Amino acid sequence: MSSLFPALTAGPAGRVALSFGDRALTYAELAAATGALADRIAGAGRVAVWATPALETAVAVVAALEAGIAAVPLNPKSGEKELGHILSDSAPSLVLAAPGDELPSPLRDLRRVDVDVRATGARPDERSTEGDPALIVYTSGTTGPPKGAVLPRRAVSQTLDALADAWQWTAEDVLVHGLPLFHVHGLVLGILGPLRRGGCVRHLGRFSTEGVARELNDGATMVFGVPTMYHRIVQALPDDPGLAQALGKARLLVSGSAALPVHDHERITAATGQRVVERYGMTETLMNTSVRADGEPRPGAVGVPLPGVELRLVEEDGTPITSYDGETVGEIQVRGPNLFTEYLNRPDATTAAFTEDGWFRTGDMAVRDPDGYVRIVGRKATDLIKSGGYKIGAGEIENALLEHAGVREAAVTGEPDADLGERIVAWIVPANPQSPPSADELASHVATRLAPHKRPRRVHYLDALPRNDMGKIMKRALAHD
Repeated sequence: MSSLFPALTAGPAGRVALSFGDRALTYAELAAATGALADRIAGAGRVAVWATPALETAVAVVAALEAGIAAVPLNPKSGEKELGHILSDSAPSLVLAAPGDELPSPLRDLRRVDVDVRATGARPDERSTEGDPALIVYTSGTTGPPKGAVLPRRAVSQTLDALADAWQWTAEDVLVHGLPLFHVHGLVLGILGPLRRGGCVRHLGRFSTEGVARELNDGATMVFGVPTMYHRIVQALPDDPGLAQALGKARLLVSGSAALPVHDHERITAATGQRVVERYGMTETLMNTSVRADGEPRPGAVGVPLPGVELRLVEEDGTPITSYDGETVGEIQVRGPNLFTEYLNRPDATTAAFTEDGWFRTGDMAVRDPDGYVRIVGRKATDLIKSGGYKIGAGEIENALLEHAGVREAAVTGEPDADLGERIVAWIVPANPQSPPSADELASHVATRLAPHKRPRRVHYLDALPRNDMGKIMKRALAHD
């Protein structure tokens, strides 16, 4: 029996496990297909997976895990230089892909195995342990070449079981999402999560508000998305009462990978009666915190530490912050079985990522409310602004700016200032480009909601903010504008 997916052998054989559009596999069919593929690749060492949003990707990853070997998901949008780095670093013995997929040149010298989702076979005996690698997921590489985070099997099982506790996630849940399958949100949470529970996942192939509404009207109970997806939902709601009704049927709406702006929270709740639950994780740690299904959804907060996860905030010198006052900013450090074991081939980076007593330095800055809720205010490298003797998180200023009716999108950075150390700079996409709010108006708006020292001293107006595939704002691009 698989330790990661007991439903493959013990679940209801006729229940649908995976569907991608009009293609679907029951648990019996998934067990047969993954068993046949696991038998073919057993002993292959590491395998790369060409991670398109397709049934074959899910079958490939599950088969690798069933065979007890590590899978390296590849982003199909990666450039050849990045792809070449990942392949030379991870050294997979073969690549798993859907029949007919055209692979770029860096992959053409690698042995290819086409994934047959209708194959039948018995899986090999599982000999892996909880500490064995399950996935090697490459980071975004914002400060250098992408690093391969080695995620052990225990991190996958720990995170998914902790989320099951927090979200009351069961085999009866049907998840719908349209996320890519080369990162932990879309793949680990969105595909492996339902399969570990014995439930069902319906992948849209590509996100659309129509697809979400259709699946919720057809019995789906959960939605996973990123803020850009929920923002598209917000934009569609005024002209689509059917979408609001469909969202109202969901048991749980979950957002992650970046902060969901407070005004989007409020608009979704006003239209649907539903509150979006946020969680916090990263490639190296999988999931750390979440608002619980039975807890208070609080816009701007990512909830409390998940079962098994230790979390602390520390000062710049590493001193733990003990007061939960909702104001004191510190770096998040975490410890627990959900963590990666190493950066592949990078012992120096691995050592630097941990404190001497075993806490992982996330680089994320946060405050904690008196009841323990965590509110992330930004990244240490790009979102912590030291101005006039204060430590200021960009995230809270961005949320304040987004509450202004004239602001569609907002980002906040710091830039050198001879007097203040750093001055606060706002980057605004106005709701009406012909009549944007003035810099003085925005500064006053922030000063009355937060504090005068948090007001932006300079405002830039843009047509759009630069974002990556996950919808995260690329602030380094802003800083060099």
